[in-house]
Amino acid sequence: MSTPVIQLRDVAKVYRTGEVEVHAVRRVSLEIERGEFVAVMGASGSGKSTLMNILGCLDRPTAGSYLLDDVNVSGLSRAQLATLRNRKLGFVFQSFNLLARTSALENVELPMFYTKPLISLREQRARAKAALQKVGLGDRMGHHPSQLSGGQQQRIAIARALVNQPELVLADEPTGNLDSRTSIEIMGFFQELNDSGITIVMVTHELDIASYCKRIVVMRDGEVLSDRRNEERRNADAERAALNDAEKKADLAKP
Repeated sequence: MSTPVIQLRDVAKVYRTGEVEVHAVRRVSLEIERGEFVAVMGASGSGKSTLMNILGCLDRPTAGSYLLDDVNVSGLSRAQLATLRNRKLGFVFQSFNLLARTSALENVELPMFYTKPLISLREQRARAKAALQKVGLGDRMGHHPSQLSGGQQQRIAIARALVNQPELVLADEPTGNLDSRTSIEIMGFFQELNDSGITIVMVTHELDIASYCKRIVVMRDGEVLSDRRNEERRNADAERAALNDAEKKADLAKP
């Protein structure tokens, strides 16, 4: 049996402000296997964002242990954590975080500038092109973010997350800035990535977005309230096809 990508054991995170202690995460134990597609849900203040920061090696737990791809990250230096993030993690954010004056291709190349050992410029360009083609933007490589729709910008962000071939993709409210139709499109693409073997953990506060995932973890007050398999997983591609058919019928019915 393969080692889980994520292993959390009694992980806690306490923030101290003067004499006040805020227990953001309380003794969470969690395993995520390779190939899973997990939604982490919860209201504001539930601890889901803090947990995501810990999973992304952006914050250290106050107590407990975290193994990422069987590597205990607790004792790593900042430089070692940065290297680990670059090699093993891909990040997708709500706000896309693209450089406005930089082309789609150059945005996707950025993570490879920090990869060790260094990747040749020719290899960087080839990998960035392949990533953009994978997300269906092979014909938009020279476009700047302002020339693209929100859904296309998020696809660039996904390509950037994939370019270093990570063990795990972490997505933080990736549909938060998108309309309903584009959200379905992006969730369909995440499903395709997951079906190809990529492990995805997604933070969301929207149940309809979580319903596209294979597993739903709900947090409240820093603890895992529930952890269940999603047996009624929605199919984004089927929903998008149905929307297209409905729009075509509506167009044909117009006088």
